[in-house]
Amino acid sequence: MTAITTWPSRAEMWLDDHGRGAWIAAMVLGFIFFWPAGLAILFYMIWGKKMFGTKSIARTGLHGTSGNSAFDAYKADTLKRLEDEQQAFDDFLRRLREAKDKTEFDAFMDERARRRREDASGRD
Repeated sequence: MTAITTWPSRAEMWLDDHGRGAWIAAMVLGFIFFWPAGLAILFYMIWGKKMFGTKSIARTGLHGTSGNSAFDAYKADTLKRLEDEQQAFDDFLRRLREAKDKTEFDAFMDERARRRREDASGRD
C-alpha cells in the first residue's frame, strides 16, 4: 500500500488514540476549513459509533459487568437496596394519597350531611 492509501487509516488510529475530543476537534476544524469535510467526519462519528466510546456507561449499561467481581457484587447489592427503597417510597406515597383521598371524601360526606340537615330543618 502506498502512503496515499494508508493515511486515512493512520489518521483514524491517531484520532482513536486521542479520544472523543480529538474527533470533535477534527470535525470542528473540518467545518471551519471545508464544511463538507466536517460534515463527513460528523456522519462518520455517528454511524461509525465514534461519538460513543467503548468505555461509555451507556454502552455497557447499568447491568453490565465491569470485570471486577467485588465491584459487581457491590453494585448489585446497591442496586437491589435502591430498588427496595424505591418500592418502599412508592408504597408510602400510595398510602399518603389514599389517606388524603379518604380525608377529602369524609369531608365531602360530612358537608353533604350538614346540607341535608340544614335543608330538612329549613323546610320544617
